[in-house]
Amino acid sequence: MTDSFFLGNRKSRWWVVAIGMIGSSVSGISPVSVPGMVVGSGFAYLQMCFGFIFGYVVVALVLLPLYYKLNLISIYGYLQERFGTRTHKTGAWYFIVSKIITSASKLYVAVLVLQTFVFAQWGIPLWLTVCACVGCIWLYTFRRGVGTVVWTDALQTLILLTAIILMLVQTVKIMNISFSDAVITIKNSPLSQIFVWDWASRWNFWKQFASGIFIVIVMTGLNQDMMQTTLSCRNLREAQKNMLSYSVAFIPLNLLLLSLGALLVTYAGNAGIALPAKADEIVPMFASGLLGTAVQVCFVIGIIAATFNSADGALIAIATSLSVDIFNVRAKNISPLRKIIYPVVCATFALVVQAFAYIGTQSILDSLYTIVGYAYGPLLGLFAFGLLTKHRACDRAVPYIAIASPVLTFLIDVVCQHFFNYKFGYELLMLNGMIMFLGLFLLKKF
Repeated sequence: MTDSFFLGNRKSRWWVVAIGMIGSSVSGISPVSVPGMVVGSGFAYLQMCFGFIFGYVVVALVLLPLYYKLNLISIYGYLQERFGTRTHKTGAWYFIVSKIITSASKLYVAVLVLQTFVFAQWGIPLWLTVCACVGCIWLYTFRRGVGTVVWTDALQTLILLTAIILMLVQTVKIMNISFSDAVITIKNSPLSQIFVWDWASRWNFWKQFASGIFIVIVMTGLNQDMMQTTLSCRNLREAQKNMLSYSVAFIPLNLLLLSLGALLVTYAGNAGIALPAKADEIVPMFASGLLGTAVQVCFVIGIIAATFNSADGALIAIATSLSVDIFNVRAKNISPLRKIIYPVVCATFALVVQAFAYIGTQSILDSLYTIVGYAYGPLLGLFAFGLLTKHRACDRAVPYIAIASPVLTFLIDVVCQHFFNYKFGYELLMLNGMIMFLGLFLLKKF
């Protein structure tokens, strides 16, 4: 029962998993947020995408062999074997909390699109839309788990790619230019600048490149959601083929999204169309009418499909971690507890999505990476300490170090802004991980 629900009996085909993981990584946030990034940073986001590739190589060659060797259902079982029970549960809780927050931010995008384009017209309140979305995810993942998610993720990814291509085609059409002219327009636009070498800028190449490497390591390699899908592959070799093959998709995919943003902003300038204050609202504004009904329908379906792609796996991964890591449930007892855990996780998920609706943000993607910096930093430090040293951490002290690490990271960021006029960007993740690593080293148990 455990292998069937949590790992799909390890019978998933690697190429199907690879297609689905593209959508899981991109989710509904990227088609909304990435095009809007051109307004403030041009094509600089590609610098991070270059780092993504190296991050996936690390995951494929370092972490995947470890997980398959230990035959893990939950990857945080490694912390149990390496350090002890408290470290194991600390890592699992950090994943659970951070995954709920990051996945809720992704699902919020789909909820917002649905509410704006569909349900608001019918007078349906936002909270009911949230419940309906989470309920749909629960219905088609509860019975078969990862076995269902792998195939639906692949289908949802294809829908998302279709929506992006259709939006690009329609944008070129309303600009009344050819595709070759569109390429020239993007190339000559000041918005198409990729590399930033100013060290003080948060978009500096080396900061973005290094951040891209470590963001992939924590959001994929140390993420039960992504690893659970990957571990459903038949063997290590196929899992590595999945990881390395889908990693190369991020540069062309994000190049398409940034190109879409550059064309939309250029068209708005030429046509005298005022852009919205929030960058995340640029694509929805055009999709809502200026690009035609076909694009509007495809955009809504694509965003919903991609976001559900991410959220369904997240719900299963959280339920897995709670069952295996926190409650230490064995295979014969997993079914009764799952019937309790899964609805509770879904209800919590819905509440956090609702909270995001009230908070709001300028850029969901930017906020997501900031959350990752604080939430996944302790996990990065824990796994780095376990893999790079032979020391035994002080198991009793680990929970306290894991709490202190993001707090110190925040204080350092505040101090640097106040006294040195330097604001940390996505490199917060590396700082947080380093503080966690140093804390473990100072309190190491020989």
